[in-house]
Amino acid sequence: MENNQAILAELARLYPDAKPALEYGSPYELLVAVILSAQCTDERVNKVTRVLFSQHNTPQSMLTLSQEELEKFIFSCGFYHNKAAHILSCSRDIVEKFGGEVPATLKELQTLAGVGRKTANVVYSVAFGGDAIAVDTHVFRVSNRLGLAVGNTPEQVEVGLQKALPQSEWSKAHHYLIYHGRRVCHSQRPNCTECTLRAWCAYAQKNV
Repeated sequence: MENNQAILAELARLYPDAKPALEYGSPYELLVAVILSAQCTDERVNKVTRVLFSQHNTPQSMLTLSQEELEKFIFSCGFYHNKAAHILSCSRDIVEKFGGEVPATLKELQTLAGVGRKTANVVYSVAFGGDAIAVDTHVFRVSNRLGLAVGNTPEQVEVGLQKALPQSEWSKAHHYLIYHGRRVCHSQRPNCTECTLRAWCAYAQKNV
């Protein structure tokens, strides 16, 4: 646990201003942006949503679009068929089951069509201030390399992080790990020699 505390403290020192890169103005906009962000950069998503949200930024308005019309807005995000279907499905659920408002609990968010655990965790944490850790590719990779949470699936890593870190720090740690994955602990060539976490890192101990 001492290593975990040291890692968390160093991440907090490195990235004091860590925050979501996705642009949004409401829980619904964040939900749509997170759906679009799968296998796509946040920069690309932000370019797409600036146009999309200028015309359709509520579930009611989104549902006036056909799937084909929505696909034209989000084409450049990739996997646009599935993403459009998911956005329209969850928008319909929000309108029909929750009175047009994005539900504020993790359990209810996961009942929305097309919303998986990672997406629900992000929205719950960022939009509603809940304690949650969303495990994306950066969080998965960095957690495993550090030895902070070791697992073969995002769910296993999520559980491991919840055990390794204080609940009050879960949401912040999510953003710290993303920043570190983007800036230092790259997928192909992690910059271990410059990494200030290497003293506690299981990967660095074996490879540097």
